Amino acid sequence: MDVMGDKATLFETGRFVQPSGEEATPDESRDETADAVETGEAVEEMRLRLAAEAGDVEAVSVLGAMLLRRGDLDGAEPHLRAATAEGDRAAANNLGVLLHQRGYPDEAAGWWRVAAVAGSAAAAHALGRHCRECGDEPAAEYWLRQSAEQGHALGAYALADLLEHRGDAGAERWMRAAAERGHREAAYRLARALDLKDHEPGEPGEPGELRPAGGAPEGRGQDNGVAARSEAEQWYRQAAARGHRRAALHLGTILERRGDLKEAGRWYLTSAKDGEARAACALGFLLRDAGDTENAAVWWLRAAQEGDGNAANALGALHAERGQTQTAERWYRAAMDAGDDNGAYNLALLCAEQGRTAQAEQWYRRAAYAGHREAANALAVLLLQGGDTAGAEPWLSKAAEAGSVDAAFNLGILFAGRGEEAVALRWYERAAAAGHTEAALQVGIARLRDGDEQEAERHLRCAAGGGSAEAAYRLAAVLDARRPPQPAHELGEIVHEKTECEEWYERAATQGHRRAQVRVGMLSAARGDVVEAARWYRTAAEAGSRNGAFNLGLLLAREGSEPEAAVWWTRAADAGHGRAALRLALVYARRGELAEGQRWADRAVSLGPAEVAERAARLRDALREELSA
Repeated sequence: MDVMGDKATLFETGRFVQPSGEEATPDESRDETADAVETGEAVEEMRLRLAAEAGDVEAVSVLGAMLLRRGDLDGAEPHLRAATAEGDRAAANNLGVLLHQRGYPDEAAGWWRVAAVAGSAAAAHALGRHCRECGDEPAAEYWLRQSAEQGHALGAYALADLLEHRGDAGAERWMRAAAERGHREAAYRLARALDLKDHEPGEPGEPGELRPAGGAPEGRGQDNGVAARSEAEQWYRQAAARGHRRAALHLGTILERRGDLKEAGRWYLTSAKDGEARAACALGFLLRDAGDTENAAVWWLRAAQEGDGNAANALGALHAERGQTQTAERWYRAAMDAGDDNGAYNLALLCAEQGRTAQAEQWYRRAAYAGHREAANALAVLLLQGGDTAGAEPWLSKAAEAGSVDAAFNLGILFAGRGEEAVALRWYERAAAAGHTEAALQVGIARLRDGDEQEAERHLRCAAGGGSAEAAYRLAAVLDARRPPQPAHELGEIVHEKTECEEWYERAATQGHRRAQVRVGMLSAARGDVVEAARWYRTAAEAGSRNGAFNLGLLLAREGSEPEAAVWWTRAADAGHGRAALRLALVYARRGELAEGQRWADRAVSLGPAEVAERAARLRDALREELSA
């Protein structure tokens, strides 16, 4: 009868019933089940004592193990020594456990060696652990391998841990063997190893985690990655089902990423109740996203009180949204105390919103010096606003090199302002490659300027797709220049087909881009859709577009509404539109208001362009002659 090699694992053999709690239950509170168990144990102990007195060696050994489990070392020792003297290997192993608990590790190792040589896997495991603690790794490996090869789960796990510590590729095999035999920590570490195979090289794991030897195999395809993730999930699930709180946390993360929020929440809850602060924090975010901020705050508070900086930040943000700035600041400081640099960054944002610029700079600096890239970018922007370009540039460079997309874009603006267009373009391209919309627009404009229309179109499409109205307008203009001339249509004859360029113009127009609005109006008019054209011209004109006002006037004049047309031409001319001024001069000349016509003709001459100025000058001279006649 083999018993595990230490007190903790002695109770996991299943051969004996483990007590339900660490403290004794008062007699008056014991239920009938507990009484029945105690009665059964008492009967069993009596039976074993009688058998032992009759010379049954196995009964002597089992009785010693029962007393050892109960913590009665003085009662257990003579029985275990007696059974050991009769050659019982389980008794030798348990005697080693007893002596180890008494504080005699070397004597314990001697008895474990006796049992291990006799074939006890549990004793080999205990002896291997003792050798490792003593620094004798070759002996430790020998005995742990003896235990593992006999199918001992703890031996397999301890061997895997030893091999992994040395970077031996055989660690995973034994970790898997231990996991397959129900060892929950082995299942968790195996899952982490499989999980890490899909991560970037050098990404840190958690302390004590099995790392994949040599990284991912060269040429490992996507299917293998999917299989590894699937297997990792299975091992997480097995470890979590056995009460491993970190496995439950990782399982919840996998399920949340997949969209299985309900099951993810259950595992987060299980892990959080077992004391995992990160799970409590994740559960809070899950509840927040579901609209339950009150319960989210409860779990964030629990996690923050256990030292989770992310949860403290979440509480700070929650209170900041509610306008409770003092409480928010307290939680941001708690996040800093927990070692979370986001706390300093968020505190700086809070100070900046309140106009406390000096304090904002102080906290931005603290976060930036700690390596927070967005804090470095924000600090640089703050310095630029204060006119300190020399102090801002190093922080922008540091943030951009650390991967801040906004910082790369801001560097582009900085160098463009100095006239260093080539350097600016490099930073714009870097930000655009990371998905920065405005940077993609700037690259597109630069490529158009260089005549590289294909690259310009690619970047303009990215920027327009990201919501840039200017990019949508410029992309439409590129496409517009390529399309063949369209057949003319009579006003009022509606043609419904729209080209891609018009769709981009319309997207920009709906975002408030005035030139796009004018262009959509022109295309609508060209298709014969007068109502649509007037709508877009009016929208642009009311937003301040002089071209929109001029074109709206033309449309109204063609429809016979010259007085209203004159109102819009006046607005356009006052904004500097020469053609509108010329139109007004003609309107007043036809009405016989020669002096007013001459005044607008003079204005058209000064506004131009050349063709308009020439025509306006002839009209002005004719009106002057008419007035002097």
